[in-house]
Amino acid sequence: MNKKIAYALAFTALLIAPFIVYPVFLMNLLCFALFACAFNLLIGFTGLLSFGHAAFFGGAGYVTGWALKSAGLPTELGLLLGMLAGATIGLLMGSLAIRRQGIYFTMITLALAQMLYFVFLQAKFTGGEDGLQGVPRGKLLGVLDLSSDLTLYYLVLAIAIGGFALIIRTIHSPFGQVLKAIKENEPRAISLGYDVDRYKLLAFVLSAALAGLAGSTKTLVLGFETLTDAHWAMSGLVVLMTLVGGLGTIVGPVVGAVIIIALENKLGDLGNWLANITSIEWFRSLGESVTIVTGLIFIVCVLAFRRGIVGELGARWALLRK
Repeated sequence: MNKKIAYALAFTALLIAPFIVYPVFLMNLLCFALFACAFNLLIGFTGLLSFGHAAFFGGAGYVTGWALKSAGLPTELGLLLGMLAGATIGLLMGSLAIRRQGIYFTMITLALAQMLYFVFLQAKFTGGEDGLQGVPRGKLLGVLDLSSDLTLYYLVLAIAIGGFALIIRTIHSPFGQVLKAIKENEPRAISLGYDVDRYKLLAFVLSAALAGLAGSTKTLVLGFETLTDAHWAMSGLVVLMTLVGGLGTIVGPVVGAVIIIALENKLGDLGNWLANITSIEWFRSLGESVTIVTGLIFIVCVLAFRRGIVGELGARWALLRK
């Protein structure tokens, strides 16, 4: 019952949030929250550390941008194509990477993602270093005009909630229980007769598809797609979000995404505000030190919150209840 109340309060807050906070910033948060949850499905519940999720995120964004700008396809079809692109890339990459385990799996995903990054750099349809600019938002079902930030916000919110609900359903399904068993003890799962490689590949493709949906939605929101989303640093960023929020928790990646993205976008404003109050001009340089502050937060979380913020709070709450 407590979880239902918490979800209801969070949903209510999200409904009224665009009237208080800039909608484009909120939509960006929702996209990265979905991206982090998709990544957490793979590492937190299957035990596979992928360092190539930027390929799905950026690749889907390019496909959606091309579909909406160059092909002139409807918005919903552009988003669907982006999601399918993420799933397809995930299937091809996973078919190769799943054959290895541990650090070898991680390195293969990184290498394949970087190969795809250089493909995007050279390809004509991506715009190369300039990226895709001026991607139109279009109309939903040919009726609902998405040029309004408020209208688009509720579409992005529906997409994020749908993706989040799918992840929760997957985790609590028999399929999800097998994934957890693989993470905890893969040899035992094999001895019970499960085709472990098949389950891991399905989880990889599902995670890639949801990451692609997040990338497609981000391209629709911002109206452009660049190489930044396909770079290995983006894969590192989503790892950071998941670890800070709480690996293997339901809402941990959402919390981690909110913290990291809010820092990247609002740290400069916070520094100016502190400088005006305290008259200490050093605070104004905080906006240029985002990576340093993010690194410090990561160090603090690793030392004091090894299970992430949500994971540690949940563990301490369980101790208090006992």
